[in-house]
Amino acid sequence: MIRRTLAQIAAMIGGTAVPDADPDQLIAGVSKDTRAIQPGSLYVPLVGEHFDGHDFVQDAIDKGAAASLWQEGHGQAPAGLPIILVDDSLAALQRLAKAYRSELNTKIIGVTGSNGKTTTKDMLAAVLSTTYRVHKTMGNLNNHIGLPLTLLQLEEDTEVAVLEMGMSGRKEIELLSDIAQPDAAIITNIGEAHLLQLGSREEIARAKTEILHGLKPGGLFVYLGDEPLIEQAVQEMGLSTPPEKVRFGTSEDNDIYPVSIQAEVEGTRFAVNACPGVDFYIPLLGKHNVINALAVIGLAQRLGVTAERMAQGLESLQLTSMRIELIKADSGLTILNDAYNASPTSMRAALQLLHELQGYGRKYAVLGDMLELGPREAEFHRSMGALLDPGEVETVFVFGPLSKHIAEEASKKFHPEKVKAFDDKNELVTALARIVRPEDVVLVKGSRGMKLEQVVTGLQGGSHRGV
Repeated sequence: MIRRTLAQIAAMIGGTAVPDADPDQLIAGVSKDTRAIQPGSLYVPLVGEHFDGHDFVQDAIDKGAAASLWQEGHGQAPAGLPIILVDDSLAALQRLAKAYRSELNTKIIGVTGSNGKTTTKDMLAAVLSTTYRVHKTMGNLNNHIGLPLTLLQLEEDTEVAVLEMGMSGRKEIELLSDIAQPDAAIITNIGEAHLLQLGSREEIARAKTEILHGLKPGGLFVYLGDEPLIEQAVQEMGLSTPPEKVRFGTSEDNDIYPVSIQAEVEGTRFAVNACPGVDFYIPLLGKHNVINALAVIGLAQRLGVTAERMAQGLESLQLTSMRIELIKADSGLTILNDAYNASPTSMRAALQLLHELQGYGRKYAVLGDMLELGPREAEFHRSMGALLDPGEVETVFVFGPLSKHIAEEASKKFHPEKVKAFDDKNELVTALARIVRPEDVVLVKGSRGMKLEQVVTGLQGGSHRGV
């Protein structure tokens, strides 16, 4: 974590220390939450619609913070406390992170994309950790607050940092890239997430390629070559120094592509053109996860990681929760928990996975609403219903008002009793629990706001439990 004196911190953010603050006071670490204050850290009082961190500055100091920022326009700073006065506490946090990053020799890798960025981040960190000292974004600290905090967590001997970059609109990833100044950038794909805010996939591609704004000259750009919108958006940017490019995807036109993919009970085995003779295995299901792994392999190769170590890292992968977790219920029932998010791209991938699964009894799909899709939301949900194959899926359960469009479309192919729509999760779990057997598999997929992990919890005990 950052370790600097109070005077150094003030200089890095363009702030002014109050006269009685000790300029030689050592500060170690940064926190925006008094509940997580560590002794000697810097407290950053952020301001939101319904809260003001300045109300807790005294509490932060009492809990051991070495100093606190204080934003102009928030009254008089408390007398006798080690305070650094700033124009804006959030902007100061971001400036501090950028200044600290500029003093590090750490290679920074930015990862973004409509889907798969967290899984790709986790895979990349696992692979690079076989060769380097690696730090990665924890949880979902991937926005204008989380990314600066992640940078400030880096130890000075960190060799590689893998930073996830999320967004909901234009200029957000540009800001994150400007702060992080990555040496390499990955775009996993361009999907339909954030269509409500951005209006088109072309505009989503432009938002994602903003990651190149802060890319160091001569940096590495790894992207899905199967997606023409990425190259189109990059051309529009008119970069003065084009990055080195590595294209991955299913097509043999890419630099890295799979030559074989074999689904197994709890993971996927595959081989790639760029690493002949090496057998890769990921403890993840689905072809889409193999595609994410190709991005990892392409970048790791450029950093000198051997194919054998890549294979070792991928096999030992530990994932952030709720990204197609394979869960065994007490009864033996297999649950594919993909309740973290949902867009048409990720739901198509999940349904393809369910269709391709072998070695189970009957297959069931529990599908919730895909949120924030804009005016075409009904059309996107109907397209999911059209994808469902009654030859592969026994019964479809949907939850939420938008998912009724999935049910309506699926009912054109399925027997009416094989498509069930619910407005109550307890009733859904009860109905499903009555018919599943230990040898069956259930896919649970929906946007985070639908809270379908409650369905997973209800199924795990082998009998219905309230959700």
